[in-house]
Amino acid sequence: MGLPLTPQERLDVFGDHDPQQYTAEARERWGETDAFRQSARRTRGYGKQDWIAIRAESAEITDAFAAELGAGAAPDSPLAVETAERHRQHIESWFYDCPPEAHRRLGEMYAADERFAANYERVATGLSAYIRDAIAANADRSGG
Repeated sequence: MGLPLTPQERLDVFGDHDPQQYTAEARERWGETDAFRQSARRTRGYGKQDWIAIRAESAEITDAFAAELGAGAAPDSPLAVETAERHRQHIESWFYDCPPEAHRRLGEMYAADERFAANYERVATGLSAYIRDAIAANADRSGG
């Protein structure tokens, strides 16, 4: 994905994390999809403040999932399903069109791919599966 940020801006926004470390893999896996092209087109124009907003919104959604998990809310509870919908809308707002069935596949990847799962498990044990299940419940609600 194009990140037209200076090295200092990248450090300010992403810290040690290099958001482009998986670009080649993503291009190989999804480069021919409309979603990949749409995301590349959108992100190419994002500046530092956009990425700060994206990361803050993403962290807020992840924290909401973690709070729901910690409170014992079922992943198909109205609150968790609404958080899953917020997550789907976040993707649509910033990256690409994400219908419920595509979102379901993302949720499955979040739990199955150890790299994604590790990011969520650092926040709360069991969070990757919880998010997967909440996303699936939201897709079921939406008929996707």
